[in-house]
Amino acid sequence: MLMLILSGSCSQTSCNAQKQSSDKSQKVGGGCEGCEAIYESTVPFKLLKNVDTLPDFNERGPKLKISGTVYKADGKTPASNVVVYIYHTDQTGNYSRKGNEKGWGKRHGYIRGWVRTNGDGQYTFYTLRPAPYPGRNNPAHIHCVIKEENLNEYYIDEFLFADDPLVTDKERSQEHPGGNGIIQLQKQHEMLIGNRDIFLGRNIKNYPVSNGSSYISLMSFLVFSS
Repeated sequence: MLMLILSGSCSQTSCNAQKQSSDKSQKVGGGCEGCEAIYESTVPFKLLKNVDTLPDFNERGPKLKISGTVYKADGKTPASNVVVYIYHTDQTGNYSRKGNEKGWGKRHGYIRGWVRTNGDGQYTFYTLRPAPYPGRNNPAHIHCVIKEENLNEYYIDEFLFADDPLVTDKERSQEHPGGNGIIQLQKQHEMLIGNRDIFLGRNIKNYPVSNGSSYISLMSFLVFSS
């Protein structure tokens, strides 16, 4: 389980920050600007649920439900108590703010959320489908940061959408950190439904063999080592 120090004098965000400071010795995933935003959850990690509704969900736009299972590095064992942080653009393609954001919220905007996988490794987010950056060729995407026990936080591949014409052939065929992030969407009762399973350690630089499995993808070294 996640080792958090909770006390009467510890605020929710500072409790999560205490865990951040204890993980500096095991840096996996390489450079990760902004990954520390995962510690800005207003809910202590151990109290997070495996389902979260992002603040934009009740606004105008295509409603989106993303679910999946997080697996350990062996690719088959569900991983519980893994914290997943996501953030994305609004319906104009911007990381919009409400005006009272602090920390990385000033960059990531107000559309962000946190979950912790349950005993079956499952997670779910409800949000709106984001728009691509205006005037650019980047496909619409959802950023994702992972925090598993005994390791530092790290990026995995962005969530992309298979029907997005801006997704390139290279993006569709390349090896993906955490597994393939391109989601097939289906519409059910006015909601877009997608699934993405996440594989811990897959194509993640410096991922330790001993963290729950002997599996490490060789591609993590071929693709991300320099």
